[in-house]
Amino acid sequence: MALFNTNAFRITEQGLSVLWQKQQIISQNIANQDTPGYNCKYLDFYAVLKDRLESTSVVGGKAAPGKKQVELQTVVYEDEITNTQPDGNNVDVDSQSNELAKLQLHYQALKNQMIGEFVRIRSAMKTT
Repeated sequence: MALFNTNAFRITEQGLSVLWQKQQIISQNIANQDTPGYNCKYLDFYAVLKDRLESTSVVGGKAAPGKKQVELQTVVYEDEITNTQPDGNNVDVDSQSNELAKLQLHYQALKNQMIGEFVRIRSAMKTT
């Protein structure tokens, strides 16, 4: 349905998906904090988003001809350089917990934004 096929909905939906993936990775890191030789994993999405936004030109609120719509993608990488423990495990539980708390705030903000979009649509439907 075209009503929900807007950039705001697509980006919010994809943002929620990316945050879900990041939460899964952070949970996996915390679960493996005592696993010898485990390398902490990170989800890089901001660099991909920045690159994607720079490659997509927008003219008058619409994508320029020949340009693709914004699709958020992620890259998962392992930190193989940092060793914080003698057994080769480099998970810092405090920093992972902080990342998880920030992630929950971002997730809540995006969820509230999506709810706001639905409220506006419902309001517009009632007034017509």
